Amino acid sequence: MREQRWLRIIPVALIMYTISYVDRTNISLALEPRISTMMKDLLMDDKMKGVAAGIFFYGYILLQIPGGHWAARWSARKVISVFLLSWGACAIGCGLAQTYTQFKAMRFLLGMAESGVFPATTVLLASWFPRSERARANAYWNLCQPLAVMTTAPINGWLLQDYGWRKMMVAEGMLPFLWLPIWWFFIRDHPREASWISAEERDFLENKLRQEAAEVQPSEGSSWKRLYEPAVFVMVAIYFLHNCQAYGCMTFFTSGLKGQGFSDLQYGFLFAIPYAVTAVLMVINSWHSDRTHERRAHVAVVYGLSGISLILSVLMKNHFWVSYAFMCLAIPGPFAAMAPFWSIPSETMPRNVMALVVGIVNAFGNVGGAVGPYIVGWLKQGSGSVALPFGALGAGMLLAAGLAFLLPKAQRLPSPVAAAPLATEYSK
Repeated sequence: MREQRWLRIIPVALIMYTISYVDRTNISLALEPRISTMMKDLLMDDKMKGVAAGIFFYGYILLQIPGGHWAARWSARKVISVFLLSWGACAIGCGLAQTYTQFKAMRFLLGMAESGVFPATTVLLASWFPRSERARANAYWNLCQPLAVMTTAPINGWLLQDYGWRKMMVAEGMLPFLWLPIWWFFIRDHPREASWISAEERDFLENKLRQEAAEVQPSEGSSWKRLYEPAVFVMVAIYFLHNCQAYGCMTFFTSGLKGQGFSDLQYGFLFAIPYAVTAVLMVINSWHSDRTHERRAHVAVVYGLSGISLILSVLMKNHFWVSYAFMCLAIPGPFAAMAPFWSIPSETMPRNVMALVVGIVNAFGNVGGAVGPYIVGWLKQGSGSVALPFGALGAGMLLAAGLAFLLPKAQRLPSPVAAAPLATEYSK
């Protein structure tokens, strides 16, 4: 039963990381004065709003590299279990904060508590899904990002209206504690540790993954030396621009909905629709990337679409629904690029180096998650509109599209004909 891995590993990892993204998306609605009292309660202006949303990512830098290292050398399952407990406590702390300074401190600690989860999960999936499936595995797992918005934005709008931002954050901070037993029961680090797959499937996976690992040029000397390769700096730059757009738009997206007469619930649905489009594009882009065994162009195309659409949305700001339609095409770009983007290090680097690279790229690239909201808030406060900062984010996406062609190419997979004997053996 080949499907067991997809039905057991992916949904559990998807929901686990969706819970972490709830803590990143609920603040976008909580910081909207139209539907929440948070900015009034904590005495915040637009610039402070950008800082409060972005400080999460300064904490998010700290344990990226250790998280990937611990997952590769120890256990991704155990590392993520520890982080689940930590970020649940910090998420509840955000709801209990009484001052702006306290809230910033808890957001910083929340970022630190979640920082090792992404590289650890990437290591876990690389132990379960061969190259021919990896972009799809990454895409299905990373659906957590649009799903967190799609599923919780309407709920958050309702919670904010009826219970307030504090109770919303405390309630959603309980979710990691509820999910931890399920994570611990269902997840294993390697196929050889799982009792729920057949011996044939286990042997196929172990042999296939061992074969792919042997095809990657082994690391000579210290694996840390590989971190100085130009490709790593290119990945950091791309991911920085990626996160500037993703979180800059997410934090201030609701600003463009003002003055349209929408109810709180309608705000939630309008906030969620672009992320529903995102989920569809993520699946299509990852499927096509795996089918063609190509990664770089699949990154560049969706970045380019995002940049052009964001700029057009700004230019059409006087026509609300046209501008909104372009935003529905602009927001998906960073997310739809993630599956092929994160397949590149696992397909071009040895396992021990891959874990370090994922950690360092995710760490420094996520500084964009702090810089993006800050720049948007600063420029919006100065110009009185999101048109200028959103235009800048669109230009950044076009730059990221060009940089994508500097990423390393993975070795081509065997042709379907050559791979047929192996696939036949596996299907027995």
